[in-house]
Amino acid sequence: MKLEIAVVSAAGAGVAAAEGAHRIELCSSLELGGVTPSQGLLEASMEHVDGRLEIHPLIRSRPGDFLYSASDVDTMVHEIRHLLRQGANGVVIGALEPNGTVDVHTIRRLLESAKETRPEAQLTFHRAIDQSKDPLAALDQLMELGFTRVLTSGHAATAGAGLGTLATMVERAGGAIEIMAGGGLALADIPAMHAAGLSAVHLSAKKTVSTLGRGTISLGTQDGSDPTAYTVTDRETVRAAKAKINALNLARLN
Repeated sequence: MKLEIAVVSAAGAGVAAAEGAHRIELCSSLELGGVTPSQGLLEASMEHVDGRLEIHPLIRSRPGDFLYSASDVDTMVHEIRHLLRQGANGVVIGALEPNGTVDVHTIRRLLESAKETRPEAQLTFHRAIDQSKDPLAALDQLMELGFTRVLTSGHAATAGAGLGTLATMVERAGGAIEIMAGGGLALADIPAMHAAGLSAVHLSAKKTVSTLGRGTISLGTQDGSDPTAYTVTDRETVRAAKAKINALNLARLN
């Protein structure tokens, strides 16, 4: 089983690499579900990981739904080209039709952009699949389209709640595509994911940092939230997840 960490900073990328994660999903604005990271963030993250793990940037031109306009798609095509040329190992994409099916036309355009730029690029379909009307039908389409993996909570609010569907997806995939469990995944869920045949798990492993109350003057926010708060990658969570996976992998070998 492999470990992927969602990170929003070069420092977070360094933490994931130091603690033995296999790859990262690099994005910005994780509090909005994640959007495409900047070229500068990718470059800095590559320096921090120094080749110790794979970097897969999220390609999502805006927050919100996964119903994209022609302008949105054009933006994502450019993002794919620039980030893969910089050295990203793959991209994380997804798009849906209004009826909840995979937007094959958009996906093919994004895939073509990726393969033309970097033929060996890995292709991950993100949790848009969990907003599709039929995740198993969507999975069949993703296999036909040539995706490397799919990130999913099993069409549930959390991966733990979607375990049954995740197990069905693993069986349906038959090794043709990697099923990676993610979305509200707790450390305690990892053994069950392993037992169900999942070959990878995805965690944000985040904690919130705040300087409010340290003499900082609050500038205020519309929703009353802490204006100084931001998220960072929690080293202890990454370390604990890696330890669980190492133990499970070792037990399987024995």
